[in-house]
Amino acid sequence: MRIWQERLPDVPLDLVAVSAAEAEDALRRGDADAGLVRLPVDRPYFSAIPLYTETTVVVVPKDHVIAAVDEVTAADLADEVVFHPLDDTLAWENPPGRPGFERPATTADAIELVAANVGLLIVPQSLARLHHRRDLTYRTVTDVPQSQVALAWPEERTTDRVEDFIGIVRGRTVNSTRGRKPAEEPKARRAPASGAGAGASQRRGGGGGKQQAGKPARRGGGGVSQGARRGKPRRRS
Repeated sequence: MRIWQERLPDVPLDLVAVSAAEAEDALRRGDADAGLVRLPVDRPYFSAIPLYTETTVVVVPKDHVIAAVDEVTAADLADEVVFHPLDDTLAWENPPGRPGFERPATTADAIELVAANVGLLIVPQSLARLHHRRDLTYRTVTDVPQSQVALAWPEERTTDRVEDFIGIVRGRTVNSTRGRKPAEEPKARRAPASGAGAGASQRRGGGGGKQQAGKPARRGGGGVSQGARRGKPRRRS
């Protein structure tokens, strides 16, 4: 946001918060031009630039035994009730732990159950921070799926402003010609039309051919640079 405002102060940039499950639909409807989404996305429809992979953590009450260590494995959670909400962003083949009595509708609902000491929750680290509570903490889980975050946008709506945003997200400098609308090329300057040599150098002699503009005339062959001639050399008898 800061870089956008510095480079394009006259173009407003609005941030729209949606859930991970709603992100693709919002882009399809045109509610947003581009979005930070969790992979995978519908690649035939969307273009996507992977940005980073998030650490996966388990959310536990602060007085839980897991809070005493820095990281755990899936096997360490085998005897724990682990919730997998309906909006889970991790691709599970074999979810760790024992299933809860029901699947919470949302991650926020699952956080409430963890706070009530009913079970635990495994999420990307950013979601653990988003739903932070004083009575909860989280620890890294080392051998479970991770969530990859990408910048995505509909391929058919790749506008100049979307290219500007892509360039900023990818860290391109203001002088880069990619990711922003290129500046207008300066017009070529014309040489002053003084005498027969304006715009191109001419050769003396019978050839009368023109030399390419902007290149110095050759020595020894009678060439002269652009501009008027200062007089013809006298011939020696």
